Amino acid sequence: MPTSDSYQAYLIEALKDKIHAAAYLTAHLEDEEPEPGLLELALRNVFEALGEPNMSAEDAKLHLKKLDVLLSQNGSATIYALANWLKVLGLKLKFAVVQEDEGEDEGSVSDVELAEVGNV
Repeated sequence: MPTSDSYQAYLIEALKDKIHAAAYLTAHLEDEEPEPGLLELALRNVFEALGEPNMSAEDAKLHLKKLDVLLSQNGSATIYALANWLKVLGLKLKFAVVQEDEGEDEGSVSDVELAEVGNV
């Protein structure tokens, strides 16, 4: 009987592609009905894929501890802390225009990046 990898193992392998990891986090941030704790879980999954293999055990432990601290913070400093946390993983936060469902012309400026935080 063939064995199959668990979904978690498949997910972590897929998240090793930074483009996939960025899309995965974006999907969590854009969820219209976010469930508490899912963003943290998504960040931890991305960390397991991109950060853990490239860090010593001590550095990995410290980086996850930083995540716990920054997610418990309030205020605008939190977004900058998250940007810096992601930068270590080779990712960055970006802002884009929301695409409207109706009446949008092809080639509109909705894909234009307005601002970037945590340049890589």
